[in-house]
Amino acid sequence: MKILMISPVEERVPPRKYGGTELVVYNLVEGLVKNGHKVTLAASENSITSAKLYPLAKRALRTRFSGQDHALKLREAFKYIAIARALKLASREKFDIIHNHIGWRIMPFSFFMKMPMITTLHGPLTDYYQRTVYSQFKQANLISISNNQREPAPNLNYIDTVYNGIQIDKFDFDNKPSDYFAFLGRISPEKGIYFAIKAALKAKVKLLIGAKIDAVDQKFYQSKIKPLIDKNKQIEYIGELSHKQKVKLLKNAKAIINPINWQEPFGLVMTEAMACGTPVIATRRASAPEIVINNKTGFLVDPKNPIPGIVKSIAKIDRIKREDCRKHVEEKFATEQMVAGYEKAYQKVIRGHK
Repeated sequence: MKILMISPVEERVPPRKYGGTELVVYNLVEGLVKNGHKVTLAASENSITSAKLYPLAKRALRTRFSGQDHALKLREAFKYIAIARALKLASREKFDIIHNHIGWRIMPFSFFMKMPMITTLHGPLTDYYQRTVYSQFKQANLISISNNQREPAPNLNYIDTVYNGIQIDKFDFDNKPSDYFAFLGRISPEKGIYFAIKAALKAKVKLLIGAKIDAVDQKFYQSKIKPLIDKNKQIEYIGELSHKQKVKLLKNAKAIINPINWQEPFGLVMTEAMACGTPVIATRRASAPEIVINNKTGFLVDPKNPIPGIVKSIAKIDRIKREDCRKHVEEKFATEQMVAGYEKAYQKVIRGHK
C-alpha cells in the first residue's frame, strides 16, 4: 500500500524525550516500511524515519514556540499551516490511504479528499467539545487505542481498536532491580504524581521521578510537588529523560507507580515498563485494566482512594514475576501487533471507499 502518514508537529518523530503520539507514529511507520509498504511521513523537518519524509514544519513546535500567551497561539496557528501543507501533498500525489494522527483539526477538510482517510484518536473523548466536534463527522473512519476510550462517544464510526505498540528490543529486560520505585511521564494533576509521592512517603520507599514539566503545569509543580522533593533524596526528581535514560530508570525499578487521575486512553509508559520486566501499580480506571493484568503484571488500586492501595501494592510487589510482565507485552503490545492491526483497518477502509 501507498500510505500518507500525517503526524503532529508538536515534537519531532521520534521524540527526543517525552512525546507519546510521535513515538507511536515512529513505531508504526518503521513497522509498515519493514513490511514493504510505501510510506510518506508528513512531520517536522528534523524527524528521523525510514520512510519518505515530507516536512510540515522547520522543527518541532514545542521547541520553536515555548512559554504561554502568544507562543501558544502561534503553535495553534502553525498546526493549521502544517495541515495545509499535508493537504497540498495529498492533492498532487495519489495514495491508497491517508492516516491522520492530528485529530479533529483536519476533519473539516476531509470532504475535499478523493482518497480514504483513517484517524487514530490519541486523546480522550471525555471533553464536551471533543465529542461535539467528532459528532459532526459520524462517517469518519476512526481507530480507538483502547476500548475504554470509546465510552463517552459510543456512536462514532469506529473501525477497530488498535493498541499502541512498542519496539520491544529497545527495552532491556532486568530480573534484578534496584531498591527504588519510579514515576515516569509528565508532572501534572491528571497523571497522579501527587498520589505517587504521598504513597512512597507512607511506605518509606525511594521514588525516582523522570518527567517533563509543561508550562501550564509549572504552578502545580512549584506549589504541590517541589515541596515534597526532599533533601535526603527519598523523593528525587531527575528531570525529563532521553530514551536511554528512560530504559535505565524503568528496568532498575521494583515497579512504576502510575496512579492516573483522568480517563487516559492508553498509557504507553505502562507497556514500556512491563517490557523491561517492571510491574505496574496503577489506578483501576480508563485504559489501565486493558493494559495491566491485576495480580500478574502489577496491581490495580481504587482510584477514589489510591494511596492505601498503592502502599499495600508496594509491600507485595515481589510476588509479581518480572518474566510475566515481559511476556505480556511481547504477546499484546509489540509493534508487530500494532502494524498488523492497522494493515487490517486500512484494507477495510479502502474496500469501503471503493
